[in-house]
Amino acid sequence: MKIALGVGAIVLVVLVAIVGLGLLTDDNDSGLSDAFNELADDPDAFDPGQALTTEPVGTTPATTAPPSTAPPPTAQALPTVGPADYAGFRAQETACGAPAPPPAQPMSFAAPDDMGIPPEATVTAVLSTSCGDITIELDPSAAPATVNSFAFLADAGYFDGTASHRIVEGFMMQAGDPTATGRGGPGYTIPDELPDAGELYRRGIVAMANAGPNTSGSQFFIMHGDSALPPSFSIFGEVIDGFEVLDTIAALPVAAKAPGAEISTPVVTLYIDGIDIVVE
Repeated sequence: MKIALGVGAIVLVVLVAIVGLGLLTDDNDSGLSDAFNELADDPDAFDPGQALTTEPVGTTPATTAPPSTAPPPTAQALPTVGPADYAGFRAQETACGAPAPPPAQPMSFAAPDDMGIPPEATVTAVLSTSCGDITIELDPSAAPATVNSFAFLADAGYFDGTASHRIVEGFMMQAGDPTATGRGGPGYTIPDELPDAGELYRRGIVAMANAGPNTSGSQFFIMHGDSALPPSFSIFGEVIDGFEVLDTIAALPVAAKAPGAEISTPVVTLYIDGIDIVVE
């Protein structure tokens, strides 16, 4: 997980107040604003960018073929309750038929190192996941502290082997918590670098989860659909490649952690195998 400095830079020395996010981090599944909770808990409360359609029921033509006498195919039943922590995610099947990476290693820091990323640099992050790669262009000019922290954690291997603990199709996927509880962090927080009021959290936007003002740590989310979230989450990048992977991730099966809880906990484990940062 090394940060590669592009040759073009003279060595410029460089993934819906508030009760837990899911976008607010979970003391978070604690910290989101009322507006965010409405978006996350009620699929009709946000506009995913386009209407979703389903095929009409009961239109399949009937068949006159005799019923088969062969036994039905068998498949391993997926859990009906989502895992509550990282150990639970490790115990279940890996998403997309991929092998499970080595377990995430506990890490804690007092503060991120200065990675020397100039605001004018072109910075990309490649998230290697169980379902494929997603490439994100980071924005050090708009969110220098956030990009620096994300690059620092990626370079330290902090994200390696972690699991995405929250996925809401048409809304977002959330990751970056080694505990997979929604309450984990790197040991420090960074200041908010918020977008202008009215800026759309559109499909592909990458922003930080938090538990309130100036509490961002390591948890981030990637928008799967457009949403008019309040400007309470620092935007620090945008997906530029791998949207088909994002769509695959969004369609993974999910369940609730407990009766009555949000149905957003993956019941097959999506790992982040690693994040590679390139600064040019």
